Amino acid sequence: MTTIIEAANLSRVYEVRRGLFAEPGKVRALTEASFSVTAGTTLAVVGESGCGKSTLARLLTMIEPPSDGELVIDGHDVGKSGHSDLAALRKTVQIVFQNPYGSLNPRQKIGSILEEPLLINTDMPGKERREKAADMLQRVGLRPEHYSRYPHMFSGGQRQRIAIARALMLDPKILVLDEPVSALDVSIQAQVLNILADLQEELGLTYIFISHDLSVVRFVADEVMVMYLGRPVEIAPVETVFEQPLHPYTVALLSATPVADPRRPRQNIKLEGELPSPFNPPSGCPFHPRCRYAREKCAEIRPELTLHGPTKVACHGIDEGWIDYTAVPPGGGKVPMPEHGGTAPSERDESAIKSPETGGPL
Repeated sequence: MTTIIEAANLSRVYEVRRGLFAEPGKVRALTEASFSVTAGTTLAVVGESGCGKSTLARLLTMIEPPSDGELVIDGHDVGKSGHSDLAALRKTVQIVFQNPYGSLNPRQKIGSILEEPLLINTDMPGKERREKAADMLQRVGLRPEHYSRYPHMFSGGQRQRIAIARALMLDPKILVLDEPVSALDVSIQAQVLNILADLQEELGLTYIFISHDLSVVRFVADEVMVMYLGRPVEIAPVETVFEQPLHPYTVALLSATPVADPRRPRQNIKLEGELPSPFNPPSGCPFHPRCRYAREKCAEIRPELTLHGPTKVACHGIDEGWIDYTAVPPGGGKVPMPEHGGTAPSERDESAIKSPETGGPL
């Protein structure tokens, strides 16, 4: 299997003015992110708002340069590439934005929108451009007559299909999908996700799928990277993340995901406190102010991503064994407690709720 994206200690820092006479502050939107993506697979990036997902998308699409670290895409080091090399490399990576209406020019017809990447980046004759645009419309499930219509004449799901078609016009190898279905109805989400799956299989595409909807992530991803305050805290195969998460933040995210089966026991973990400011991130582990298992070491030393089975996780508690989920069933109603490492009922342990008719558990 070929590695198509390799990132090592990738960082992005912004200088932000906070007043007329104040010195500019530094926002560390992405800090020392290290990961790799295998060609033809899907890496899902999840986390709270402000965790650095969209910043990572801008770096991968070369919209912005990294402040530090290395980024290698399809064998080319982005930091060492010249202007002409970057222009050629941008054809390899394309992006689909969250809001399809905002990313489509309302004054252009769909045919012109699809042909524009070819007009700017290639010398393809007009007839071939039109044929390729019409073929791409068909691939994403739209009809030939849509070629001459304007974006406002389409539904949200159709506009997102157009955005996907435009991203594919330059035959990229990598698609960065930034919340591509979050603005769509559930039934339309399924249609768009099926189109993406078919295109990936047909064209051998690699996806970076940014999302906050974990049910969608489980459907589309091969591997999941969980981010917190600009840092990856857990990287693992998708089934491992959902069946045996390790980092306390990942466990909290999964506990907040609705479960359709009312008989399945769940735990409800409530994170205390607000997300720390990126202007002044906490010392040590960035999650320690909100972590129920935090100890003194967590506030002093930042944990590194270390391998535990198929999972890379940045957590002192996992490394040293004072957090142990092995006795906890996936999605179960019990969680280990930090005081003694045992188990105790969670706040919403359905097994503890008695039936008013039988007096037994529901």
